[in-house]
Amino acid sequence: MATTRLNVPLSAQGLPEPAALFANLGTAPLVEHAVRNGEGLLAKDGPFVVETGKHTGRSAKDKYIVRDAETEDTVWWGKTNVGMTPAHFAALKTDFLAHLATKDKLYVADLFGGSQPDHRVNVRVVNEFAWHNLFIRTLLVRPTDVELASFAPEYTIIDLPTFRADPARHGCRSETVVAVNFTEKLILIGGTAYAGEMKKSVFGILNYLLPVKGVMPMHCSANIGDDGKTAVFFGLSGTGKTTLSADASRTLIGDDEHGWSDTAVFNFEGGCYAKVIRLSAEAEPEIFATTKRFGTVLENVVIDPETRLLDLDDASLAENSRASYPIDFIPNASETNLGPVPANVVMLTADAYGVLPPIARMTPDQAMYHFLSGYTARVAGTEIGVTEPEATFSTCFGAPFMPRHPSIYGNLLKERIAKGQVKCWLVNTGWTGGKATMEGIKRMPIKATRALLNAALDGSLNEAEFRKDANFGFEVPVSVPGVDSKLLDPRGAWADAADYDRTAQDLVGKFIDNFAQFADHVDEGVRQAAPQPATVAA
Repeated sequence: MATTRLNVPLSAQGLPEPAALFANLGTAPLVEHAVRNGEGLLAKDGPFVVETGKHTGRSAKDKYIVRDAETEDTVWWGKTNVGMTPAHFAALKTDFLAHLATKDKLYVADLFGGSQPDHRVNVRVVNEFAWHNLFIRTLLVRPTDVELASFAPEYTIIDLPTFRADPARHGCRSETVVAVNFTEKLILIGGTAYAGEMKKSVFGILNYLLPVKGVMPMHCSANIGDDGKTAVFFGLSGTGKTTLSADASRTLIGDDEHGWSDTAVFNFEGGCYAKVIRLSAEAEPEIFATTKRFGTVLENVVIDPETRLLDLDDASLAENSRASYPIDFIPNASETNLGPVPANVVMLTADAYGVLPPIARMTPDQAMYHFLSGYTARVAGTEIGVTEPEATFSTCFGAPFMPRHPSIYGNLLKERIAKGQVKCWLVNTGWTGGKATMEGIKRMPIKATRALLNAALDGSLNEAEFRKDANFGFEVPVSVPGVDSKLLDPRGAWADAADYDRTAQDLVGKFIDNFAQFADHVDEGVRQAAPQPATVAA
């Protein structure tokens, strides 16, 4: 049973200690506290269900990094990494500690960010909500009792949803704030109950620290085949990163955040954080099963207060409804959260333009190009008047979490791909036969995606006949057993080939325009890997 003793007391960190301090509690006690506090409801089959209020996702525009001597020349400043002055942070910290002192009870968890001991970071998280403490204890790596006895926090996160920031006093945009101070090793999160802010803050810490050690931090899922070979899956939200990694025939290392060291791929986390809106027991049985287990936290899932039955199809609270659960809730999860260095790198995209093939083989230069591009496309179907897909480019498939310049992560990836002779694949889980906004156009069948992935990962796809894509230059298989060949030829799947060509050229232009910001930071091989405006139809 986890100890409730802190090796380093809060007072030693200059933090106020409440009358009741609950430290390093296990799952059952934290659920009991959350129920007593009125923080949510227990569902019929055991999960704890909460609502996060107006914030049902990250508040990306409210995140700041303190700009000081430590970060001035190490952080990639711009739209993503926005600076906060040391003076504004000092005022924010003063007010945070004052707010903390008003709490009669607090919850503290001492945890690891990272599963490989040589590359992990000690993180202390201080919460006012018991369910937030349960969430972060589930999502990060839990120390043993022996490790807790000597645990000394390196970074501290203070998470206070009831705090309200003052833009004039704190130099922020709204009452919500996520402020990261790498010098003080302190992160302050206020004005939002969305728990994902905590886990992504730890991801940001590791993305800042690990490149200096030559370790590649990745926004990806990872699993291992029966042949002992590891595959990593890069992808933005909604592209299938969690779904495709939870494959019953493969061993799961993790679903979201990993490091690639000289000796291993290691999970940064000890849990999973899956989208569950319209979750299907047939398509995603392993993840669906976690929504019926004690120890799972469900965010913004609709629940009947009388029967305590869930409705995973109801998006009235949020399209981004989520389940957080320990990784061992997935039956085939790795016991160590570790695997060998990758044999395959897969980059996932959900192309709403209907242009990209369901799978393509890439050279290392093409892989770096698409890694820095970080492309997917979304359809804002809930907005009135939206008639076209919207292209999204998030460099390194995780721009909001990458403090350093993208070229640092890109070059690390390219070096490791070359060193390990890693096979690289682009997989489109989006739409086929037309744009997503066209009538009758459907998403790529998940069975076809899994069949193509399995062929890529077991090596059999390398024996297929390939054609060169006229627009993007990567290699596309002509036929694959068990997969409808029409899916493999996006242009042929469109009713109007000329319309496909126009749409493809539009998308190529978006890629070229976006990549201009990186052109001076990559070598000629990567620049030549850019898509080309095709003059002859595919």
